[in-house]
Amino acid sequence: MKYRSKSLKSKWIKTKWLVKHRKLKKYIPRTMLFNSKTLNLMLSAFSTLYFKPTDGTGGADIIRIKRKDSGYQIQLKSVKSYYSSRKGLYMKLRRFSKGRSFLLQQGILLAKTMGRPFDVRVMVQKTTKGKWVSSAIFTKIGRTGKVATNYHQGGTLGYFFQTMAGAGYKGASIRSKKTKLEWLGSTVGTQFDGYKDGFRELGLDVALDVKGKPWILEVNTRPQFYPLKHMKDKKMYRRILTFSKQYGRSK
Repeated sequence: MKYRSKSLKSKWIKTKWLVKHRKLKKYIPRTMLFNSKTLNLMLSAFSTLYFKPTDGTGGADIIRIKRKDSGYQIQLKSVKSYYSSRKGLYMKLRRFSKGRSFLLQQGILLAKTMGRPFDVRVMVQKTTKGKWVSSAIFTKIGRTGKVATNYHQGGTLGYFFQTMAGAGYKGASIRSKKTKLEWLGSTVGTQFDGYKDGFRELGLDVALDVKGKPWILEVNTRPQFYPLKHMKDKKMYRRILTFSKQYGRSK
C-alpha cells in the first residue's frame, strides 16, 4: 500500500497554524522568521534562543544562543563560540544559513531527569473513523552538553513514567501531565485538519519547563518511530504500527 499521509516541512507554516488556535497559542514558544530586526527583538526579550532551519529534521543545524554579560554565546552540537556584539552574531548566523530560511524560537529551560534534560514526543494517529488518538508518549533524554535531545544527536529514548519520576514527579501528577499531553496531541491534529486534508500521523515535540508547563517546540508530520523497536518494551512500537499500516507505513 502506498503511504497516504500528508507531510509539511515548513516549521513556520505549522507554527502559524498553531498560534491561531485560542487554547493552543499559550503553549507555543515565541517564534519569528530570522532577520536582523527579529534577532534584535528576540535577543531583547529572551536570554536564550534557538536558531533552527525552517525545513530541518533530526535536530540538525540547530544553534543555541545565550545572552552573556559580555556578549553572546552560541553552540552548535557541542562546539561553543562567542560574539561581543549583536552585529557580529547576526553576520555569523547569516553566513551559517547560506540563504536557507531559519527561525528564531524562544528558549525553554528543559526539565531534567536524573540530571539530564529531556523533552517529550507525543505521537497521535488517526483511526479509520477519522478520530485523532494518542498512540504513544515517550521521552527523548539529551546527552549532557548537546543542544538537541534527538536520537540522532546522541539522545536516548525513555519511558514517560520513569523519566517523569526521575524528574521528581509523583504518580497522580504524572498521570495529569499525560492527560494534558494527550489533549495537546489530539487538539493539534484537529487544528491541522482545519488547514489541510490528509494528515494521518503527527509527532509533537513537547518541552516541559522547570515549572512543569508544556511547550510545543514543533510538530512533525512524518515522525520517526523506528528507534522504539530497540526498547525493551515493544508495546508502543507495535501500537503505532497497528495504526500506521492503515495508511501504508510499515516502519
